[in-house]
Amino acid sequence: MADHSAKHWGLWLAVGIVLVALPFVLEKGVSQYYLYIAIKIIVWALFAMSFNLVLGYGGMMSFGHAAFYGVGAYCAALLSVKASWPMPLAFLAAPVAAAIAGLAIGFFSVRIKGVFYFAVLTLSFAQLLYIVAFKWRSFTFGDDGIQGIPVPDIISTQDSYIGYYYFALAVTLVCVYLLWRIARSPFGLMLRTLRDNPQRSTFIGMNVQHYRLIAFTISAFFSGVAGALFTFLETSISPDVLFWSTSGEVILIGLLGGMDVFLGPALGAAIMVLLNSFITSYTQYWQLFLGTTLILIVLVFPQGVGGLIRDYYVAWKREKRT
Repeated sequence: MADHSAKHWGLWLAVGIVLVALPFVLEKGVSQYYLYIAIKIIVWALFAMSFNLVLGYGGMMSFGHAAFYGVGAYCAALLSVKASWPMPLAFLAAPVAAAIAGLAIGFFSVRIKGVFYFAVLTLSFAQLLYIVAFKWRSFTFGDDGIQGIPVPDIISTQDSYIGYYYFALAVTLVCVYLLWRIARSPFGLMLRTLRDNPQRSTFIGMNVQHYRLIAFTISAFFSGVAGALFTFLETSISPDVLFWSTSGEVILIGLLGGMDVFLGPALGAAIMVLLNSFITSYTQYWQLFLGTTLILIVLVFPQGVGGLIRDYYVAWKREKRT
């Protein structure tokens, strides 16, 4: 038992060393661009894991999760540029605004019965916010977007991405830990119960709408954190972050990585961002290759890459015991 625990901590120590050393290896040894890609993976991993609380644990197929990612991004950008708020305050306000949006949208959405109607309603709300951001030029700058978002020198990406990498990594690790505690808590167990059999859950006295609304709001909060991270990474924002394609991407990431594995969406984010970066350097039709890859994954191992790794690990442990 002590040997197993030592191996467990040894693995996490090795992962920690890699994460700490990675920015120097990438920026100084390879290319600054690849460090930028690493930060994008971190941001999308947080967004995907936030979304997975709704779909993977709660069984709610939201086609409008870009709304919360975008609200967080726009809140951080507008407070920084229009209200001249310091970056830390704007960053903290972003997930709060996203959570409020999640509470409002979730209030109506969780009352809808049927996966299709729930998906369509969340998509409709997201597209409504997209139109507001696109058309309300006096407030959001419309399709021109918001440019020149100020970032403190300590994490500025003007000369180096190293400072921002550590900032994004620290924020994401804290959020992932909180998501892990939520997933392992009695609340997380209740969510999985609702996902597996919502009708039976009502028979034992569970308030289905109550639990789903809480999960929806929590997911929106962490999606807003990811949106704020994206804003200060790019130092610009456009209405595209609210478009339906952003919601589609995060769903694909969850399917690709595996929604039944806690870190599956993070793995899916890494694969998606790397595929996008690699394929677009050769062709503009990267979606064709991505679609083919996803079809193969669904056909060969529908539990995603994370599920495949988990199954191989379980089989290896079983073999080792025998």
